Amino acid sequence: MSELGNIVAVMVGVAVEGPYSYRVPDGMVVERGSIVEVPLGPRQIMGVVWGEPKDMVAHNRLRDIAVKFDVPPLSGELVDMIDWVARYTLASPGMVMRAVMRSREALDPPRPIIAYRFEGEEPQRMTDARQRVLELLDDGMAWAKAALVGASGVSPSVIDGLVKQGVLTQVELPPPPAVLPPDPDHAPIDLNPVQQEALSQIRELDVQKFGVALLDGVTGSGKTEVFFEAVADTLRAGRQALVLLPEIALTHTFLDRFESRFGARPAEWHSDMTPVQRARVWRSVLTGEARAVVGARSALFLPFHELGLIVIDEEHDGAFKQSDGVNYHARDMAVVRANLADARVILSSATPSVESRNNADQGRYKHVRIDVRHDDAQLPDITALDMREEGPDKGDWIAPALARDIFAALDRGEQALLFLNRRGYAPLTLCRACGHQYQCPDCSSWLVEHRFRGVLQCHYCGHEVRRPEVCGQCGEKDSLVPIGPGIERVAEEAARRFPNARRVILSSDMGTTGQIKERFAEIARGDYDLIIGTQLVAKGHHFEKLTLVGVLDADLGLAHGDPRAAEKTFQLLTQVTGRAGRAARSGKAYLQTYHPEHPVMQAMVKGDREGFYAHEIKVREEGGLPPFGRLAALIISASEHEAALGHARHLLGKAPQAEGVRLFGPADAPVAMVRGRHRIRLLVQSPKTFDLSSYVRFWLTGADKPTGNLRVQVDIDPVSFY
Repeated sequence: MSELGNIVAVMVGVAVEGPYSYRVPDGMVVERGSIVEVPLGPRQIMGVVWGEPKDMVAHNRLRDIAVKFDVPPLSGELVDMIDWVARYTLASPGMVMRAVMRSREALDPPRPIIAYRFEGEEPQRMTDARQRVLELLDDGMAWAKAALVGASGVSPSVIDGLVKQGVLTQVELPPPPAVLPPDPDHAPIDLNPVQQEALSQIRELDVQKFGVALLDGVTGSGKTEVFFEAVADTLRAGRQALVLLPEIALTHTFLDRFESRFGARPAEWHSDMTPVQRARVWRSVLTGEARAVVGARSALFLPFHELGLIVIDEEHDGAFKQSDGVNYHARDMAVVRANLADARVILSSATPSVESRNNADQGRYKHVRIDVRHDDAQLPDITALDMREEGPDKGDWIAPALARDIFAALDRGEQALLFLNRRGYAPLTLCRACGHQYQCPDCSSWLVEHRFRGVLQCHYCGHEVRRPEVCGQCGEKDSLVPIGPGIERVAEEAARRFPNARRVILSSDMGTTGQIKERFAEIARGDYDLIIGTQLVAKGHHFEKLTLVGVLDADLGLAHGDPRAAEKTFQLLTQVTGRAGRAARSGKAYLQTYHPEHPVMQAMVKGDREGFYAHEIKVREEGGLPPFGRLAALIISASEHEAALGHARHLLGKAPQAEGVRLFGPADAPVAMVRGRHRIRLLVQSPKTFDLSSYVRFWLTGADKPTGNLRVQVDIDPVSFY
């Protein structure tokens, strides 16, 4: 019998719109949130008890719950959140639940460690190897076999022989904890007066209630130290803390800082972890063993029971948007989960999103400002170089004024950064004989040359070919030429112009995560003089010797039909120029631009971030764009263009009429084909208070279902417009 009755609804991790009904066997007790295994067709599948079934089914038609796992149930707030996210994003609850229920292995109790203890009886024949083992075990402690082998230098067969003779006894030890508990009082940080004032404002939010603070501090102002103390407050209150980071590459330095403050590393959650590691962390969060977690956006769906604080570091970053499967934004869903869990949220950024900034301006979020850098360091002096008048020589990409200051910085023993947010050697390769341009066969994008690896690669689907020696169209030899710069081409110029500088190239496709972390550590130690990097180096790093930043194409992010283009460009430029002059030395930054009069460039040069936000908020309000209006994107895709376009036109014809709702399209998406599928876009704009999710759901319910290989993907509150 169950606390809910002998028939319950169970949500399973498949793409269905609701739970299935199952019978609770005699002797089994379940409750809402209980994790179970149920038969579904011919297989057994994990599920979660959702509550009482809405529609009663004949008892003799039901199948029994097969297993109830001996773990705590999911919290009520997490079950509610799964439902909320499903309704808001138009995803099925089962698919949202898959983000929570990771693996069956996490539900099995951790295996004990097999260890060996010396019983005091000498072996029949003593050897040097056996003597070394017994000397280690002389203190009466039990040792695992691997530890004994490593410490004594013997082979495993020596251990086995001693066990066989009864000299050693095998014992079972409890497994070590997945993570050690952090100590909130281990090493409290000595905050400066400005940081202390910021922390005091955050502490005005009750640690046991819901509240949101926007921690809005300039680059290098010490925001991390402030929210670490908020984490400590949460731990002292007996609640769990979650910190979300946008990039895996940022976690290594962050974890070191966390350990210094709390005396232990937090639990980690990101895609570089092994399945075994993920299973252990998932279970430790569910049982409450893990008190603090640092991870990527998916950590938001971990099964916390005592969640008291969520920190979103670099809250403006687009990496918090999940763009495949369930399309959710971790920043927004974090606020939802915190509201359900009576927890606090800290949104931390030097360049807050316009949405968060507007919420703070309207009083919905507490606006906590830090307007000065830590230790009185100065913000960098920023200069816009008009490339129409001060551009480099033909074939070069580094302007003369920037090159002169690089030489000066290197002469002073300082570091310089050349920034270009474009991977590879060149974004386009063409034949100068016939004009043929190399394009991905499966996507409507150019193949990017990666000269270091000798390939042409598509950055959307990953398709790559070896760089040809002859033109594939006309057969001309040595006729292929690169068009435009990528980071590898800039590195080639830097090697020629600054031959004595110790150079390093940093890009997400140049090495494993571990190798990239090591490069960052080397830069921090001063092993390199000149850094050439993409947005990987734009945030979260503190290099004391770095005093000069050169942005080689400051206009790059403005060249797209994206309503957030100005905001994203301002954020990226602020973050990357903010790497300069973070210690005692003053910093300088150059923006190479063809549009020095653009509001973004003017705000950067004048240091007028308030002016930028005022201008951007006004433009958004006049256009009815977020946060003053709402958007939803529908991407209709198929292997045939006409099929996709035809279904998009059908959908447009079925769109319900609603006051204030505007529809745009259908039109080819900016990237019109990805992985062989043609993409047609419909865009819906509505007033801010309009229930856009329900509108789109009602719309699609009244339209024909996609058939064949047609697919309709819905993105509520889109961030990317490709």
